[in-house]
Amino acid sequence: MEPIYILLIEDEAEVMDALLHDLAEIEDGFPIEVSSSAEEAKELLKKLLAEDKRIGLILSDHILPGQNGVEFLVELASQADTANSRKVLVTGQASHFDTIKAVNQAGLHHYIAKPWTKEELLVTVREQLSEYIINAQIDPLPYMPFIHSEKLIEYIRQRGLTGGE
Repeated sequence: MEPIYILLIEDEAEVMDALLHDLAEIEDGFPIEVSSSAEEAKELLKKLLAEDKRIGLILSDHILPGQNGVEFLVELASQADTANSRKVLVTGQASHFDTIKAVNQAGLHHYIAKPWTKEELLVTVREQLSEYIINAQIDPLPYMPFIHSEKLIEYIRQRGLTGGE
């Protein structure tokens, strides 16, 4: 199974720890890389992409040191290597204008308001990773233990997948 990475950008250590704790049950199938700023995330992305790693999901806070999360996601939407990565803003401080900009210019796929619940976070992450797998036409079977998504099951039924495309 080829790993599909999750990139998590959060500058508050306590919030980062809470997100990692809530996502722990899917980390075996989807390794999580973390950064505390957009600049650090760009370096991490450059390294992962140079190693031909897939970035399936980018979870970003809005208020970050330096470049904010919305501007970062807008930038990623225009780059070929990350244009298809699913993008989720996890914040309690984005203005209405920032949120609209994230949707219209960054191709934001979901918004999670802080504070979140573990269930809400996991449902969103699983749904977004399922969409990434479907859109990238990746064999979904190896990821099923971590996702359990109705979307993937329907995709398998429609495509008649049996484990090796």
